[in-house]
This record gives sequence, C-alpha cells and structure tokens, in this order.
Amino acid sequence: MSHSNGPRTGRPPVLAPRGMVCTPHYLASASGLDALRRGGSAVDAAIAANATLCVVYPHMAGLGGDGFWLIAGPKTGGVQALEASGPAALAATRDYYRERGCTDQIPARGPLAALTTPGAVDGWRLAHERHGRLPWASLFADAIMYARDGMAVSRSLADWLAADATILRQFPDMARIYLPGGRPQREGARLMQAGLADTFEQLAASGARAAFYEGPIARRICDALGPVGSPLRPDDFARYQARWVSPIATTYRGHEVVQMPPSTQGFAALQILNLLEGFDVAGWGDGTADYYHHMVEAVKVAFADRDEWLTDPDFVDIPLKTLLSKDYAARRRRLIDAGQALAADQIEPGLRYGARLDRRGPDGDTVYFCASDADGLVVSIIQSIYHDFGAAVVGGDTGVIMQNRGSFFSLDETHPNRLEPGKRTFHTIIPAMMLKDGKPVLAYGTMGGEGQPQTQAAMLTRLVDFGYDVQQAIEAPRWLMGRTWGMASRDLWLESRISDETARELRLRGQPVKMVGRWDGTLGHAQAIRIDHATGLFEGGADPRGDGAAMGF
Repeated sequence: MSHSNGPRTGRPPVLAPRGMVCTPHYLASASGLDALRRGGSAVDAAIAANATLCVVYPHMAGLGGDGFWLIAGPKTGGVQALEASGPAALAATRDYYRERGCTDQIPARGPLAALTTPGAVDGWRLAHERHGRLPWASLFADAIMYARDGMAVSRSLADWLAADATILRQFPDMARIYLPGGRPQREGARLMQAGLADTFEQLAASGARAAFYEGPIARRICDALGPVGSPLRPDDFARYQARWVSPIATTYRGHEVVQMPPSTQGFAALQILNLLEGFDVAGWGDGTADYYHHMVEAVKVAFADRDEWLTDPDFVDIPLKTLLSKDYAARRRRLIDAGQALAADQIEPGLRYGARLDRRGPDGDTVYFCASDADGLVVSIIQSIYHDFGAAVVGGDTGVIMQNRGSFFSLDETHPNRLEPGKRTFHTIIPAMMLKDGKPVLAYGTMGGEGQPQTQAAMLTRLVDFGYDVQQAIEAPRWLMGRTWGMASRDLWLESRISDETARELRLRGQPVKMVGRWDGTLGHAQAIRIDHATGLFEGGADPRGDGAAMGF
C-alpha cells in the first residue's frame, strides 16, 4: 500500500489486519485496542476509548457532553447513524434567561450555560446493545483507573489549562480539580479525578439508565447546579433517550460520502464536496494558491446556507433535498471566482429561511476517533462538551464537567436556532464515512468547530484527488476559514508550513490571510482509518497536532 505522491514526515500510517483504533490521545487508543484484543467489537473499542478520553482529555470530552456515531459493516444494512445529542431542558425558555438578565445571548460559561441534557452516555448504551460483544462493565476499567490513580497531563491539556486558567479560577470546583495549588499543571504532572472515578464505577456497575439518567448521578448534578442557575432537572435526564436516525449522503468522484443529518453541520460538509466535484482539484496540485483559494471559497458558499438553516429539524423544515442536490451545487459554484475572494460575511444563502439576522460563528472543542474490527465493523464517532472545558462547571461531587452546547441557542424569537424547551441546538460535531460499492472504505473526522467540514474536505481531496496515504492526508498543511478561538474576525488561518509565496498570492486574491504555527492544534486533531478490501488491511492515521496514536493488531 504505497503512496508516493504525498509528503513524508516521519510518522508512517499504521497497517494491521485484525483491527484498528485511532484517537487523539495514546492512552485512549490503547484502551480501544485492549477491547479489540479481548474479542470486543469496534463499538466496544469506541466506548472504551471514549471513556478514557473523558478522563485524559477533560478539556475536549466528557460524560456531560454529546456524541454522534456512524457505524457500517457487512451486517449493518448500510450506514447506521446514532444521535446522542441532548435537548434543552424543559425549564429553558427564553423568558427564563431574560428573567436572569440575559437579553442578548446565553452566557458561554457557568451554570446558566449548562442547559442541555448530556447525550453521550445513552449513545454508548444504544450502540452497545446493538453491536457490543464485551460485558458493559468491562469497558470502563481503564477510565476508572486513570481517574482514581491519576494520569499524566498531556501537551494539549497543559496548553488549555494555561489558556483557560482565568476561567477555571472563577469556578471553585473546577479550580480544585484542575488547578491544584492554584496553578495550571504542566505537561507530565499527575492529575487525579476521584469524583469522576466514583461516577464511572456507578456507571459500570448499574448501567447508563439506572446510574446516569434515572439514578443518583443525574440527581447530584441537578442538586448542585439547579440552585445556582442551571435549568436542568432530574426529569430532563430521565426523559432523554439517544436515537437512531437516517444519515445523509452525497457522492464524490465515484464514492458515497455519509454524514449525520441536522442538527449537525453534516450537510455543509457534503455541500463543500458537491461544489468541489465540479473543479479539477487534482489539476490545481496540493499546496498551491489555486487549491487553497478554491477550497476556502467553497467553504464560504456552503457556510452561508449552513448559517441560514441549521437547527433542530423537528422545529424547522430544512430543505435538505435541494441543498444537497448536484444542480443546486452547480448554481452556487458560479459564485466562486478563481481570481477574487468572496467576502465571507456578505454571501447570500441560496435559499432564505426568513429575516436577515445576526448569525454567530460557532466555536467548539471536540474529540474525533474511529475503530474497526476483524468482522468488518467500522465506527466513526465524535464526542464533545462544546467549548474547552464546556460550561466550566462540575456537577457537584460527580466530577462531570457539563457541556455548554446550549449556549449557542439564540434568544431572538425570529431566529431558526432560537431557544425552545426540548429543542436540539446547532451542532458543529460531525463524524464522516466514505463508501465504495456499498462497503465502508474510510472513517474520518476531526475536532475543531468551524474547521471540521474544512479539514474533512482537506483530508478527502488529499486521499481521493492526490493519492495520499491517511497519515500524509492528516499531516499535510491545513487552513481554517472563520473565527478561531478567542478571535472576533473571520480570517483565513494558514499553518506556516504553507509557503510565503502561496500566502502572498492568496492575499492578492483578497483572502484575509493570518499565519499560525507549523503544527497548530486549533486547526484540528484529525484521525482516519482506511479499509483496503483487496488486502484485508486497515490503514490508520492520527494527528501529530494532538496527543494521539493509531494502534492496530
């Protein structure tokens, strides 16, 4: 499986015949691999890896967040999509927030930001019921050990502890756990999370429903956060269940590409591919100004429709059939000028929802990971607490950091993503999968809010159009069009491995170029598994921008 076209960076793809796990943290990859070696399925491996990520990557993953799954294999009857995304609490009305002084938007941090039911854990339950082989309780042994005995602070966690120290100090329970002695821990320090270990032990012993949603964990979370502002109540947890949904898809150069439906931004990722399919991407050449310019312009056009429409489809009739059609892409492609950049904030959507409104660009920190097993089951999964450290509040003594996903709801009554009790908000997190002749050939994705559809497009074009292997596709220089963390303006962020001449040409075409580091974590931590059905080998890759590893056997 040789790929001579792409860059050689020193980290090869991992090739293995029996199974593969790729995550953004090496301990999580090891947990998933252990599950496979014990005879577990790819779903068992994904749950074990995710549980460990909740401990070792608490700034990006956690029991208090949401998750989305794509699962495919010989016995799945196509791609199965699992939505483990919790809705707004029944008490979370716009009046509830206005009465508490929130007139423009919901706070991004604190108890008021914790307003949606965590969905990830019930997603684990449903996936395990359908595809699990190992006993439920056995999947959490590593997570319990790392939380109880401690694990080493990784490079990414150390960076985010330092960046968010001011935020964490505002919330004593967070500071007690993550700023021991009042200071952010450095890489290699030992971090212990006893409350989280207790919670995982209850979850392992009693199951998702009895322990987390209908039992003591939900009550302790709500008892701690309700009196200080969170609208979440135990009934919100007890009422919630994850659900199987129908995925959405398009084609790209003879492959089927599958995404989650709304309320995720999956349709924007598919629109980008529809736009790109009408261009000679291979003819531009990777790393050229033509390549980056057209990729960025396609993103801008797709995001205009995304920002206009994306919310819970139970509340808004989103015209997906039109938005995903090739004819619609052909019309929208005419907006793209090879020599001149479009102003991102001035692109009109192809279809209007209603009034012209202020539509914020989303942020978000996330973990993407994937797994495959010897039976051909392939899992593409993403899990998130939204911002780094979510709402920055812990649910009492549970050790569970609550997501702040609901803070992206609008308080404007005319906005498509306006807050409603029981509604799911605009979700940036999107796992992806590609099939050929009905068989899964690639599971791929990345963390990074606005950057997820962009990095997915980068990976796919480098694999399909340029013939790279998965590690080359992950490591090739990346960009981000939009607002990155803490930035107010929509700029084009380029990794500094992109040449000065390419950056200069992009500026001449009107792109708002800003440079970041050579390997910048804010441009995403991507992972991928490619399946070669001719050889029976799995080809895994993990992103050096994170702390991950691809592991197979």
